[in-house]
Amino acid sequence: MPNILPAQAVPDFTVPLIDGGKFQLSQRLGDNFTLLLFYRGVHCPICKMQLRELQRKLGDFSERGITVVAISMDSKERAQKSVEEWEVDELLLGYGLSEDQARDFDLYISSGRPDSSEPEIFSEPAMLLVKPDQTLYFASIQSMPFTRPPLDQLLQGIDFALKNDYPARGELAKKR
Repeated sequence: MPNILPAQAVPDFTVPLIDGGKFQLSQRLGDNFTLLLFYRGVHCPICKMQLRELQRKLGDFSERGITVVAISMDSKERAQKSVEEWEVDELLLGYGLSEDQARDFDLYISSGRPDSSEPEIFSEPAMLLVKPDQTLYFASIQSMPFTRPPLDQLLQGIDFALKNDYPARGELAKKR
């Protein structure tokens, strides 16, 4: 069973940012939405492509009143390596997400493969849109690194939702 459902409160959390600040959800909610993009870590080449695309589209999200943050369970050193090697220095990049925090968001947790650059444990990718009242609007939570939701489709969906006051969907998932 999911911990959080659409239209229900999302847990507040805080992670350090690579720029030296911190990201606390309740203090950084966007005018229309906050996009929480959880990525696997510096070891993931698909995450590299996704975060680079996200950085290219920051203006598109900003124009729509959306705060964007990318977050991983990586250490500060690994997160810094992501910024430098992936050239994503314009993104708000959080690191040090704890396993408990990841589980609060229903993220899938994986163990690193022996003889790989993967850390001991890390979360699999997810994208969540949180409304300004800190309730969940949209969630894409994955158990595998491939097939990420395209950001252009997400932006189109956001445009439709804002224009038509479209409600969060899936709110009945727990009722039976």
